[in-house]
Amino acid sequence: MAFELQPQDYLRIVCGAWFLPHLIGKVRNFDKAPGTFEKAGLKPGKAFLILTIVLEVLAAVGMVFNVYPRVATGCAIVVLLGASYAVVKINGVKWRWQQMGPEFPLFWALASFISAL
Repeated sequence: MAFELQPQDYLRIVCGAWFLPHLIGKVRNFDKAPGTFEKAGLKPGKAFLILTIVLEVLAAVGMVFNVYPRVATGCAIVVLLGASYAVVKINGVKWRWQQMGPEFPLFWALASFISAL
């Protein structure tokens, strides 16, 4: 029995791996990042920061290594929808990335969802 990855597996792995630079940024800016959460009305910011770090680690590990991939994808979607909300709350309703719109986290959430089907 050969181990074969399907296109959907590659999508799942990429969606999970994309959390790594996201996580590194949060951890490196652990003292500054809570301010972003608080600007979006998510208080206390430090608690939301820790929660998102935990959810992103679960999402990344689960999606990349296919460990409870649907649960991991659920964690990813929660974080990404929260990020979309925060972007709109902070920057207003703008779509384009050049104007700090929510289209990237929404696309990433949708791609993650599709990878779990």
